[in-house]
Amino acid sequence: MSKTGNFIGVNDEHGQQPPTAGKRTPVMPYLGRNIYENEFNRPAKMYCAISLLRSGFRTFDLHPELSDVSVSTRVGRANAAGIDLLVTMAYNAFGSGRTFNSVSGQYTYYSPNSRYPSASRQLAEDVYSAITDDSLQTNGRGVGTLTDVGVLGSVYCPSALVEAGFMTNLREARLMLDPDWQRSIGSAAARGVCEYKEAEYVGEGNPSTYPAVMRGSENAYVGIAQYYLSLSDFPTDPDGIFGSETRERTKAFQQFNGLDPDGIIGRQTWSKLVLPSPSAYILRAGSTGNPVLYLQRKLLSKLYPLATDGIFGEETENALILFQTESGLQPDGIAGPLTFSALSSLSSPRDP
Repeated sequence: MSKTGNFIGVNDEHGQQPPTAGKRTPVMPYLGRNIYENEFNRPAKMYCAISLLRSGFRTFDLHPELSDVSVSTRVGRANAAGIDLLVTMAYNAFGSGRTFNSVSGQYTYYSPNSRYPSASRQLAEDVYSAITDDSLQTNGRGVGTLTDVGVLGSVYCPSALVEAGFMTNLREARLMLDPDWQRSIGSAAARGVCEYKEAEYVGEGNPSTYPAVMRGSENAYVGIAQYYLSLSDFPTDPDGIFGSETRERTKAFQQFNGLDPDGIIGRQTWSKLVLPSPSAYILRAGSTGNPVLYLQRKLLSKLYPLATDGIFGEETENALILFQTESGLQPDGIAGPLTFSALSSLSSPRDP
């Protein structure tokens, strides 16, 4: 059965500035801090939106803010926008939330009390299967029902909620910060939407072939660029319109990445934004930009504390040397092919 309509809502639960109380991991070893749920939810949502835009859908972001927004407000936004379906990114917990335990894996939920229970169940099943089959999260626990969640039961469209892992499982908790984990789960959720919609999923491909976008552009690739700018810590409203804010954020991103700050997103800027092959870089003290940010986020997800600012300084060098030493690599403080290969693993030398 064909499902009409191509206006997809994306949503991430909770917030970061300030962080939503209680929605966090236990204190992480080595890091000495909690990881807040939205530190995963928000980037995973963005990767889902990017993949949907690439695949020809229009998207509506229910929660573009970093702060938390009430469920009633987000439901109101979804219903006023008239979206055709909704996907929400979240992370689970088990037990008191104060200690780690062994419960792990992904659930996807729908509400039997929604306006479209059968369609919501099918959407949840398609998203669940895509994540289990096509993402780094291969541990699937099944499709379940929730009756008291507003973004499932109160929106005027089929709706599914992804609980991508457990914050109370140490391995899945630290992976919340892993950019590859975030990208794979968000993109797979979009693949599940395409399966539900009987539409072709368009993969990332070669970003150097993406169309150039600039001041005055208004299309899906502007929205894609805006999400990538936000993922790169240059927050930009994902409205699909290349206005003055997007131009200024683009220029700042280009300057930080050693590119000509012309405010036009062409081949070189796309390649640094999307970063399809971060392991192709050789990074050392003094390097800056998105490849360094990726390196720092990978190290942090493996429990090596450091600032994620895109600047390869002494702190990054020290964290990298520790990782190399504990991984049995030459501790030279240079991130090259062997180091990136070790970083690509989901495991960490600091796992129990």
